[in-house]
Amino acid sequence: MIQRPQTIFLALSALSSLAVYFTPVYDKAMQDPQVWIGYGLASSILVAIIISMITIFKYSDRKSQIKWVKIAMLFQLVGIGFAVGVLFSLGGIGVYLWDEALGSAMTVLAILLQGMAIRFIKKDLELVKSIDRIR
Repeated sequence: MIQRPQTIFLALSALSSLAVYFTPVYDKAMQDPQVWIGYGLASSILVAIIISMITIFKYSDRKSQIKWVKIAMLFQLVGIGFAVGVLFSLGGIGVYLWDEALGSAMTVLAILLQGMAIRFIKKDLELVKSIDRIR
């Protein structure tokens, strides 16, 4: 359902995660001599995107939706770890690394949006429970 706020938050989270692929932090991770760092970043972000998009269509089962968003947050957290690791391997946040810091911030923004989605899913769940109590 498009009109629900958690749908918007999950879609924005997926778009924010997708934007990481077009930032210099992703390019630097893929150019790293240790190939597993680039593949770890790419795969963890991709799994988080896929789970976030699938979770949008699980609106009928809110408990399952919360569970899947938490799993997406776990993969997003792994992606944050890889992105921050690449950022600090370049020398930390300095004057010349704002583009790389922006890529790492996109992963943090995505996990914040997923957290907001969980908050609104829980509000929906409480609303449905209160309606059921009235009946």
